[in-house]
Amino acid sequence: MAVKTNAMRILDSMKIPYTLHTYTCDEFIDGEQIADMLGLPYEKVYKTLVAQGSSKNYYVFVIPIAEKLDMKKAAAAVGEKSVAMLHVKEINAVTGYIRGGCTAIGMKKQYTTCIEQSAEALEKIIVSGGKIGIQLELSPQDLQSASKAAFAALIQ
Repeated sequence: MAVKTNAMRILDSMKIPYTLHTYTCDEFIDGEQIADMLGLPYEKVYKTLVAQGSSKNYYVFVIPIAEKLDMKKAAAAVGEKSVAMLHVKEINAVTGYIRGGCTAIGMKKQYTTCIEQSAEALEKIIVSGGKIGIQLELSPQDLQSASKAAFAALIQ
């Protein structure tokens, strides 16, 4: 049994069911490689991106792994003039997670979070579990609840 991550402890405390998927990896690999390793369909696997708005506030966006974040749509979803991706070196300081292990659940602070609206139609989605090597499968509505997120149009 894998060590419980902060995200898993939060889901457990909220009594939110999830399925744990693990893989072996020592460093960052992208979502498509993870999906391939686990034999998961790309449309069910989501990545967590962190951006900073022109107001200097941080925002979290959860989108399908094969898609690109539409910066204009992302900015509109959070009420900013513009947003820019957070530099990789800043991810740990801002979120408490490392690149490749970043999840919208249980960051250092509660940031405004948006999940791509197409996820709402899916029964389950798979997101990082808060550590490289751990993926969590849960309903989009449970992810929304655990991360205090809103659904919004975010992809190109």
